Amino acid sequence: MLTDTSPETEKVLNDLLRQAPVWRKLEMMSQLNQTAKQLVLAGLKEQYPNADAACLHRHLADRLLGSELAEKVFGPHFLETAI
Repeated sequence: MLTDTSPETEKVLNDLLRQAPVWRKLEMMSQLNQTAKQLVLAGLKEQYPNADAACLHRHLADRLLGSELAEKVFGPHFLETAI
């Protein structure tokens, strides 16, 4: 499955994941999701260097929820011309 990992190592990793309690698996997924959000936000900061934090988080909502749902939840983009 993993191209840069030996089959023996991959088996050990899979065994460890199978043995991990549910709370730990959920914690790992939460950390993975948080890291993904941070990466997207870093990309948005590059794409919109003049945007403030609120505007960046609104763009993040577009990425996470889709623009249609984000607009229903948060309203339309504001300060769009300043970006």
